[in-house]
Amino acid sequence: MNFIIPSRELLNRLIEMGGLISNKPALPVLENFLFDIKDNTLTIYSTDMETSMVSSLSVEASEDIKFAIPGKMLQDVLRSLPDQPLTFKVDPTSFRVEVIRDNSDYKIAGTSSDDYPKMQEKIVDNAIKIPANILSRAITKTAFATSSDELRVNLNGINLDFKEDRLIFVATDSNRLVRFTRMDVRPGFEASIIIPKKPMNLLSKSLPEDDTEVSVEFNKNTIYFSYGDTELSCRLIAANYPNYEQVIPSENAKDLSIDRGNFYDSINRVSLFANKATQQIRLKITGNELDMRAEDIEMANEGKETLSCNFNGDDLEIGFNARFLKDVISAVDSDEVVLKLSEPNRAGLILPSQNEDNEDITMLIMPMMLGANS
Repeated sequence: MNFIIPSRELLNRLIEMGGLISNKPALPVLENFLFDIKDNTLTIYSTDMETSMVSSLSVEASEDIKFAIPGKMLQDVLRSLPDQPLTFKVDPTSFRVEVIRDNSDYKIAGTSSDDYPKMQEKIVDNAIKIPANILSRAITKTAFATSSDELRVNLNGINLDFKEDRLIFVATDSNRLVRFTRMDVRPGFEASIIIPKKPMNLLSKSLPEDDTEVSVEFNKNTIYFSYGDTELSCRLIAANYPNYEQVIPSENAKDLSIDRGNFYDSINRVSLFANKATQQIRLKITGNELDMRAEDIEMANEGKETLSCNFNGDDLEIGFNARFLKDVISAVDSDEVVLKLSEPNRAGLILPSQNEDNEDITMLIMPMMLGANS
């Protein structure tokens, strides 16, 4: 059978779904995309057994067929071709695929669809709709703070707290924590789930950049995101999330306000001289001056810079991991960033000087002990 489809349109869809294609999958068949052609619609499936994506495209097809085709090879072939209609010719017996353009002909060894995992039946307990740009922003602002520690599986994803009048995204790795709240998304029910980081990052990259509504449906085991012609589903993390409200300090009365760009750039430069293992940077606040210093005593390296700031409180010296500090500052959109501090051994808060409408973002970062050796 034959079908015709524009090369760029197909490639763009495969790139969105290609994050689930692994070089060493649990099953060899998972190196493939599953193509299902029916009534001039191509439905593409991709899965790693934990996360699945389904997407549909219109094609010109002579008949219906279902087959599996190697994911990496097909993407490589499409990347090498100009944007033009391609003819795919599939042998219904051997599932060998010919990709034909002009005077060129490329043959790819496809396989039967019989061994490809079947899609599970959707079971929904709760559902809401979230604009795509808000959902993507929430993921971007939180995913970086998730943990990669396999022994702390409950921290390996983003926690979603559904409240009657707001939606709260939380991520932490115990060294930093981000709480991102949207007051204009009102679920109307109470629930809490943990979504793994990998599918959330995959989702964020594939979402449209506008306010297209994303249907979010879930049960105790699985969550489904549907938008346009695409659906992503993944297993939830079956664990209890820490009580993050308890660890966010409410009495950090020492406020430091500083230009975000200058602050980030200075940390970036000074941290080049930090100990490679600890990445420690010292912040010493005296009046309205912020001194930043990092050193590696063993290598005899030291960097120091001074910036002007607005500070309300007693003089303070505190240490942070420079990489973690840069990560949280990068998540701030406002021109100025606010640090709310307390004592050298207590967590600091990092906030935008002004939140976006209907949004609240609070970030926490744990300090490092200031010892003789940085």
